[in-house]
Formats: sequence, C-alpha cells, structure tokens
Amino acid sequence: MVASFEYIERIITTFQKATEANTDSELRKGNLVVLTPADGDEIMITGDLHGHRKNFNAIRRLAALDKHPRRHLVIQEVCHGGPTYPENGGCMSHTVLEDVAKLKTQFPNRVHFLLGNHELAEVTDYPIQKNRQMLNLLFRLGLQHAYGPAADKVRQAYIPFLQSCPLGIRLPGGILLTHTIPEAVDRNGFDGSVFDRAIDPVEFLEHGAVFRLVWGRDYRKENARIFCRLMRARLLINGHEPAPQGYSLPNEYQIILDCCTEKAAYLLLPLDHEADWTQEEVTQRIQHLP
Repeated sequence: MVASFEYIERIITTFQKATEANTDSELRKGNLVVLTPADGDEIMITGDLHGHRKNFNAIRRLAALDKHPRRHLVIQEVCHGGPTYPENGGCMSHTVLEDVAKLKTQFPNRVHFLLGNHELAEVTDYPIQKNRQMLNLLFRLGLQHAYGPAADKVRQAYIPFLQSCPLGIRLPGGILLTHTIPEAVDRNGFDGSVFDRAIDPVEFLEHGAVFRLVWGRDYRKENARIFCRLMRARLLINGHEPAPQGYSLPNEYQIILDCCTEKAAYLLLPLDHEADWTQEEVTQRIQHLP
C-alpha cells in the first residue's frame, strides 16, 4: 500500500529539518565535525550498514541516546542492500535512511551521518552495479513501491540532506573519521581544502575531490600515512571495505569497521583522551553487536 499524503509530507519535513541540523550545527568546521571533551563524554562509531535493518535497530538500542545525553553516534553508508519489497524487488534501504534523518532531528548535535559513496551515487545518479543488479534502480523501485507517484518528490528531499552531510569527524587523540580515503594521495596529492570550504557541486562528480574521498580503495601504508599527515591525524577510522569479522586493520594507520555483516563491529571511545591513540589501544575497544 502506498504511503498516505500525511506520511509523505512528514518524511519530506523530516529531511528538511535534518538538513538544517547538519548545516546549522555549531560543531561543524567547514565540512568536518570537530568534537572536544566539552561536547560530550563518549562517541559510538559504527561502520557500513547497507540496509541491514537488524543491525541498525541494534545500534539504535545500544546507543540509547535518550539515556546517555553526552553520547554521540556516528552512522555511515545505509543505502543499497538489505531486504527488498516482495512485490517488485525494490530495495528497502530507503527506510533506514529515513530513520537516520529522524534520529538526526531528535538528536541534532549528537547524531553524525558521514557521507559515503553509495549516498553520493544517489546524489549524482552515478550507477553502481553489484551481482549484475543496478543498485540505483532497485533503490528507486523501493521508493516507487512505498510512495507511488510521490516517489521522486520524496527522493528529491533526500538530496539536500545527503549533500549537507559531513565529510569527516575529528576526535581528540588524533583520530579522524571518514568513509574512506582517496587513492594515491602519496603520488597524486589531494585537495584537503575540501574539508574547510564550500563544496563546488562538480566535486561530487567522478574525479572530483569529494568523489575521490568516498570512493578510494587504496589501503597501502604509505597512502594512509600521507593522508594522515595531510589531515594532521594519527589514526584513521573508516568504513567502505567489507570486513567479514566486523573490522580489519589494512595498515598501521587505519581501522575499518563494518556493520552489514553478522559479526558487525563498533567502537565506543571517550572524548577526554588527551594523548594520541594508538591503533592497538583503539582495536582493544572494538566490540560486536549482540
């Protein structure tokens, strides 16, 4: 059954409010969220979800933001994947994206949704194919099933929200969170000013700075080291790459978290850590969803 007019209007309004929460946040420094001990006690960091409804619900319960008023929550990559509508095979991951926007409006300064490549693909209509299926098309079929003639209107409400999402989060102790890191930074450089200034829409497109940032799969130690130096970070926490055990350590500068596996992993870190974190110290704090 197609959603009611009232429900559709609520979804659109929710995304408008979530967009305002992104752009109006006092924690935003350009396209980075910068957290200090004054902003909270701890942060829960999660990995890619790709429509995994069970894991998203578990994260929401564990975060318990209503009971922990000084806890922050990081979510990333929810589009494309998970259950489908039996009637037309459409992707239901749009419902998780909508729930993320609702969380953002409920806890505007404590829920942070990092821009990922699959969300960027929805912004730019960049085609993604997996297992011989066009994920963008399946996503639109899901919207069509849920919203009928209003599907495009709802989807257009998503776009400003996704465009306004932070590119990264800087934490005390030398940690930088981004969805992934650009390829060949050590050889080709990277325009790090994209974190500090208004983004030209062309940078969302292929070969643009934002595109490079969220699509990279270069896990060489030297590449990560140079990106850390560029960003004045000691340790990178990313998603993007599948990790069947819930996390992986591709080099001494990176930790990758994955939440779309049965062994989904997350981190709970204090925000009052003064010294630089080591990879070993952070890895010891990785936990798995129940």
